[in-house]
Amino acid sequence: MPNRHLHRPNHILLPGGALFGALLVLFGLCQDTPAGILRGMGVILTTEDVLITDYIAIAGMGAAFVNAGLVTLISVLLIKLVKDPVNGATLVTLGLMAGFSLFGKNILNIWPIMAGTGLYALLKGETFAHHVNLALRATALSPVVSFMAVRFSPWLGVGMGLVIGFVMPPVAEHAHRVQNGMNLYSLGFSCGLVAMMLVPAFKAFGLEPQSAHHWSTGNNRTLGLALAVLCLGFIGLGLIREPGRALKKYWALLRTSGRAPSDYIRTFTPGPVLVNMGVDGLIATGYIVFTGGDLNGATIGAIFTIIGFSGYGKHAFNILPVMGGVLLGSLANHVDPNSSSLQLAGLFGTTLAPFAGVFGWPFGVLAGLLHSSVVLQAGLPLEGMNLYNNGFSGGLVAIVLYPILTSLVKRRRPVLMEEDLFAMFDEDAPQSPDELPGRERQPGEDGRTDEKT
Repeated sequence: MPNRHLHRPNHILLPGGALFGALLVLFGLCQDTPAGILRGMGVILTTEDVLITDYIAIAGMGAAFVNAGLVTLISVLLIKLVKDPVNGATLVTLGLMAGFSLFGKNILNIWPIMAGTGLYALLKGETFAHHVNLALRATALSPVVSFMAVRFSPWLGVGMGLVIGFVMPPVAEHAHRVQNGMNLYSLGFSCGLVAMMLVPAFKAFGLEPQSAHHWSTGNNRTLGLALAVLCLGFIGLGLIREPGRALKKYWALLRTSGRAPSDYIRTFTPGPVLVNMGVDGLIATGYIVFTGGDLNGATIGAIFTIIGFSGYGKHAFNILPVMGGVLLGSLANHVDPNSSSLQLAGLFGTTLAPFAGVFGWPFGVLAGLLHSSVVLQAGLPLEGMNLYNNGFSGGLVAIVLYPILTSLVKRRRPVLMEEDLFAMFDEDAPQSPDELPGRERQPGEDGRTDEKT
């Protein structure tokens, strides 16, 4: 039976998130003068923030990282105040908030959407803790808030954010189901659906939102070194206690499919997950360097996202095939492989990592290949209003590709349950047939839909 230790709170996660946010602020303070950072923050707060608005390009490295650190600290504080149980979903949320605060989210435009989700919880008679992760992640549509506030009126921005936050929980609940756990950025698909309603409405009323392209270059050495130190630090922290046991668990983690929900924090404990975070971060950074891309606010945002999802579905074995598929697609595409869109697709395309985990690496390559084309077109009607554009594209690919592969591919990797994995590491764990590794998840078993990412 499942062991109680699998479900105990991980008390180091939120302090670790707070430390990470503080380090981002400190890094930013080291990159610019206080006056320069204040000027940069002013630019960030008065920009429409549509994709792609790299804060390093428009405001400088100092302001960009200070903003990212402050948003991360706000997220940690909110999760702490509402007493939401911490797990792999929490790590995902912090990775998304830190990453996208380098290109689209800021300390002002996230609040109306979160408040709207709070109003929804109040109307339903539910605690905000039940919706806090969704509220934070739904700030993918924060460019809508900035667009209305900057173009017209701050109050219009606030009002639109309240509406978005209010409607996201029911939309996300239903959109999550149709993706069958194969698109890890499930909420990105939900936000894309909402944006597809809003943008045509804006245009019908004479408003003309337009995507942007602010993209910084020339910072690979500084940012690459910082990322290497960060990722090696994660690996070191993961191995500092019982390195042999941590590596054994990490090897077992690599055997999982990554299909949502795959809460690695609850299953493997923080040590192996930290190793996974560091390895995945190095792989993502290496992808940009290897392909001659740029380390900037947008690509580092994608790397932070991958690091966050290393606690909830991603690992080296299921992200590399998808990256390879995107790279293969970019070589055959009419778009330059080093274009900003395809650089981001190579990283964010790992939202489809479960295809490699469930069906095998060739199908991960296939998913990445399809994604490299779909993502270039799927976001055009949204005019940069949905920051999780690759999540929207990934949802489209997952909805079409999954039923096809399920029908044609009979050999699939079993979904390992938490109790199966625990049995590998605890000599006292019961070894009944139902608990041995490799048992298929039965219909409806562990079918949680509360972790909408």
